[in-house]
Amino acid sequence: MQKEIELMRIFRVAAESSSFREAAVRLGTSPQGVTRAIQQLERHFGEALFHRSTRQIRITSFGEGLLIQFRPVLDHFEGLWRTPSAAEEASLSGTVRITAPHSLGMRAILPVMPRVVARYPGIMLDVRLTDRISNTVDEGIDVGIRVGFLRDSRFVARKAANMRLPVVATPDLISRVGIPETIEDLSGLPVIASLDVNTGRPWHWHFSGGRQWTPVAAALVADNADIEMGATLAGIGFAQLADYMAAPHIARGELVQVLPAEEPPAWGLYVYRSQTGPVPARIRVVFDEMLATVRSLPAMR
Repeated sequence: MQKEIELMRIFRVAAESSSFREAAVRLGTSPQGVTRAIQQLERHFGEALFHRSTRQIRITSFGEGLLIQFRPVLDHFEGLWRTPSAAEEASLSGTVRITAPHSLGMRAILPVMPRVVARYPGIMLDVRLTDRISNTVDEGIDVGIRVGFLRDSRFVARKAANMRLPVVATPDLISRVGIPETIEDLSGLPVIASLDVNTGRPWHWHFSGGRQWTPVAAALVADNADIEMGATLAGIGFAQLADYMAAPHIARGELVQVLPAEEPPAWGLYVYRSQTGPVPARIRVVFDEMLATVRSLPAMR
């Protein structure tokens, strides 16, 4: 069993690295040792775990699924053998700076706060919500949530959930203006656009096969996802929303998904933390709490 646990650990570190060489540095072993471990796992499962190139590695879809299964096993195993030292107990105090997109503030950050404050009264949470692409190192971010994988060796990123992107509208709006049969039909319907604050232009809508569509004459443009969702629920237009926002309303019949066959592949929701030197206990506990909360977000089934 010890050998299998070590193979799982190597695989997890490799998945969080840009290359086997980087993984080897983090593990204190050789790139050849990492390669042999990955090859052994690939032979065992009969599937490729990484796409390799001369410069980097990229985890396969099978590898992503395996990683989701491995992580809780490793976390539980490591937790059983971890004995807090006096230094760790002392480090359960101080500031932990958190960042996330605005749409995840109330859904993934707020639920964490009372649990952390109740269990670790010495920790002070500094929350910075932003939809801008920022330099998390320069801003001193300790723990964050990101849509899409963070390939930065200064951070450890763990996939917590998949995020689907359905196009939705209220039943009343659909009864008034009809239902789109193709992506092109959206151009003749009222739509709600989300503003990319990094560029000042509306975000593209994403569809299957890598296709994109950009709203050009939206009924409403918003730089806040909750305003976008509120406008959608008010029947102002069709919108493409993250499923952690839309799923409860779809389940209650308040919103209806349209163009389901055109839905793009799910995006990953990742929780990340700094890995510069030993990880203080205060950062580790906040990271674990945020990981658990993102894993429990509403989702379309």
